[in-house]
Amino acid sequence: MTTMRAAVCVRAGGPEVLEIRELPVPAVRDGWSLVRVKGAGLNRSELRTRQGHSPSVRFPRVLGIECVGVVNASTDPALPEGATVAAVMGEMGRDFDGGYAEYALLPNELLMPLTTTLPWEVLASLPETYLTAQGALDALGVGAGDSLLIRGGTSSVGMAAAAIASGLGAEVAATTRQAGKAGALTAAGVAHVLLDGDEARLETPPSHVLDLIGASTAADSLRLVRRGGTVCVAGSLSGWLIPDFEPIAMIPSGTRLTAFHSNDLRGAAGAALLRRVVHNVETGVYRPNVDRVFGLDDIVAAHRYMEDNQATGKVVAVP
Repeated sequence: MTTMRAAVCVRAGGPEVLEIRELPVPAVRDGWSLVRVKGAGLNRSELRTRQGHSPSVRFPRVLGIECVGVVNASTDPALPEGATVAAVMGEMGRDFDGGYAEYALLPNELLMPLTTTLPWEVLASLPETYLTAQGALDALGVGAGDSLLIRGGTSSVGMAAAAIASGLGAEVAATTRQAGKAGALTAAGVAHVLLDGDEARLETPPSHVLDLIGASTAADSLRLVRRGGTVCVAGSLSGWLIPDFEPIAMIPSGTRLTAFHSNDLRGAAGAALLRRVVHNVETGVYRPNVDRVFGLDDIVAAHRYMEDNQATGKVVAVP
């Protein structure tokens, strides 16, 4: 095969700027291997890049900061042809073309080999979501007996974090904008489901807050958390910049504000953790939160679905 189908973001704009095009299959070069993409999780950062909020990204670009698939042509003996791999971050879908395609040429250092029997759409829902959730919980230091509030609970990362934290023995509360999504949160391990704006209804302030909404709520999260507790911003559902941020005025004395970026767990840094996540999904310890699977041809509809906040969990695209 010399050509492939890819969803190309031709310029900044609405979902309609994603166009299905025939492109040459990328030529393998030193340090990079060709992956036949079997699935790609969709992420809000791709939505924001498509909207024009990533100044470093030049269009046209094949978006997609994560994918799973099979090594088609390798330049690394540790990554044999036919191996199942996952990749996240490392500027894929930004500096170079990403997962919204039938094939992706990716740096060897990003590829995480896996052995699994999970269906492709389930496997595709895991890497960015669970690596972010686990990394953020580690940054928070959540453990048994702690109380955790997740803001943006019905996002894919929020639901994964709820499952992990409740498994650790933490008492989990989470917010949603839609009352109809309460059942999904309860199934993910959330003990207290709150509508956005009702966070003050918690009987006692949480010891930890995982803020996946981000810029618009970070200052409020610092007011909500128990004095001396920790807030971790690990999502950008509301954008990337906190307006008029005044640290001394906004961070109560002794309270901690931290962050987690999933790029810290790319490649070898996250491989063992991802393999543990896959094992936990296979054995039923974690419940995968696949909300809806779209074909690559339906990428415009998938972005519209994501932009309209219709998902409860992960949206996945498959070639």
